[in-house]
Amino acid sequence: MAHDVAALAAELTDMAAADHRTAVHANSDDPAEQLAWRRLTARHGDRLGEIMAEYGWPTAEMVGEEAARAAWLIAQHADRQLDIQRRALQLMQQAVSAGAAGPRELAFLRDRTLVNEGRQQVYGTQIAGVKDGAPVPWPCEEPERVDGLRAAVGIEPFDEYVARFS
Repeated sequence: MAHDVAALAAELTDMAAADHRTAVHANSDDPAEQLAWRRLTARHGDRLGEIMAEYGWPTAEMVGEEAARAAWLIAQHADRQLDIQRRALQLMQQAVSAGAAGPRELAFLRDRTLVNEGRQQVYGTQIAGVKDGAPVPWPCEEPERVDGLRAAVGIEPFDEYVARFS
């Protein structure tokens, strides 16, 4: 089992490294680059689905901090695999409740999943694009509560966050 977990940790961190290397192509003007990004994230999403089925959510206690963060990143980017995102969200919620995962990452995944479902986000973590040099967030359920909700899970205030996208 220890060897399996070590191999799993290495696999997750390798997938995250590939994700980081190719993420620049997500919004490329070149359709071939966009397609390569989509194929990579779909492959990773499929594999994360297999991992979750076999191990549950890969927590830091199980695979180490770096690999646990990698699993979260893979779930974040499984945008065209809502079943994978929803399952990751459910398992990660259980892990957070058990103190085995962080509420900050859960908030990002929750918003990402909601936006992918065509719903309003809760924490204001997802940016739709940039218009006239200013970031445009996806709509939020309760915009007046966003900063309080963000603070509760360790995310900086909304204005500071969006300023990074300008």
